[in-house]
Amino acid sequence: MTRRHFLTTTAAATGAALALPSSRAVAATASTKRPRILLREGLQYENIGDVGRVPGTIRLLYRHLPGAEVTLWPWSLHERERQMLSKAFPQLRIVEGEVDASGRASTPALAEAWAQAEFFLSPTKNARSYTEWAATGRPFGLFGASFDPITDRRSRPAGLTLRELRAEIERLPRGEFEKKFGPRTFYEKAAFIYPRDTLGLRFLQREELRPGVLAFGPEGCFALDLRDETRAADWRKRHGLAEEDYICVVPRLRYTPYYRMKNLPRSAGDYEIDALNDASAAQDHAALREVIVRWVRETGARVVACPEMTYQIATAKEQLIDPLPDDVKKRVVWRDTFWLPDEAAALYAKARAVISAECHSPIIALAAGTPILHVRNPVDTIKGQMFADIGLGDWLFESTEATGAQLWAALKSIHDDLPGARARVRDVMAKVAGIQRGMTEAIGRAVNSR
Repeated sequence: MTRRHFLTTTAAATGAALALPSSRAVAATASTKRPRILLREGLQYENIGDVGRVPGTIRLLYRHLPGAEVTLWPWSLHERERQMLSKAFPQLRIVEGEVDASGRASTPALAEAWAQAEFFLSPTKNARSYTEWAATGRPFGLFGASFDPITDRRSRPAGLTLRELRAEIERLPRGEFEKKFGPRTFYEKAAFIYPRDTLGLRFLQREELRPGVLAFGPEGCFALDLRDETRAADWRKRHGLAEEDYICVVPRLRYTPYYRMKNLPRSAGDYEIDALNDASAAQDHAALREVIVRWVRETGARVVACPEMTYQIATAKEQLIDPLPDDVKKRVVWRDTFWLPDEAAALYAKARAVISAECHSPIIALAAGTPILHVRNPVDTIKGQMFADIGLGDWLFESTEATGAQLWAALKSIHDDLPGARARVRDVMAKVAGIQRGMTEAIGRAVNSR
């Protein structure tokens, strides 16, 4: 396949995905039932991106499937997360437990939810529960899922840009799907598969996977609408942050040190990860530091260095703040405690822009109406492609290529016309909302067709 053919195919797929559903299509999806949906999700407290995806998905279900009965079956759930969800969705049912290979649930609440549900939904394609659910013959779907076929990044210390990943996907031999994701016969039973980026979609198309529907589908975090205004306002007041007079900057190491996040003993593999991170961290954050310096010196405004994952509290100080010149450093506020996505969303909503080496803080910011710049890490997955897919390719940068001057030029453009940048965000998010409406209504069609 030629490069032109690939680009044409991808553009066509993206363009079709970004088209709002027609009134006829919407009318055809009107639900005649109150669908009972079992949502299998993982709320990783240490990562506000993982947490934010859950209430976003739940909001879509209630918004587009009136009367739906939604049961959340989480892998883990901390008390603050539970409180956040219960406050936002008082009608939400939460069950816990496990289902064994024979489909037997370990708790009465899960057994009841498993028996009553009409549709099984998750963004995670390798959840074992999918196999047991599929055996019941009831419909299921993968919503905003990740299908990244390039997984051997640690063998390539320099990493790969999205352009290089695209080329790698085109070079993959047929048959890679089952090696990485399991039997295709299972996936082809799905009512739908919505990969969250067009690189994952392209991979599935090349493998000729044929579920009921296969299309680009932004993940649930794009629909996050929860904001803890009280906590965020109190925090801004303590640090003297005026509305739209600061930017937020989020760091990222190349490899996540999970042992630090989860307070586990360090293994031999962790020592290897630490060495790779130590060798690359200063250079990976150089452009971010430069744009901070330019922002402070040329606008006089403030900066918040903040985390998306718990380990990044320390990274923000070590890589973003400590190396700064003294005149700049005093204008930077360090977020030295962790938070939930509702508080982050409220802080991002009042920011002039969010610049992030992580992928989900920009999504949370976009959902809150704030312009973003995403600086993709070279060993990150293909998920950064999402920003190009929704029409923000010029706000997407590769950390191995972007200079501080380039980031500053993009940030200055946002700063000089903030109303225009916010209007652009609204337009993009309206298109995302249209796609997600169609994704959600596909659940109603699957339930009603039984």
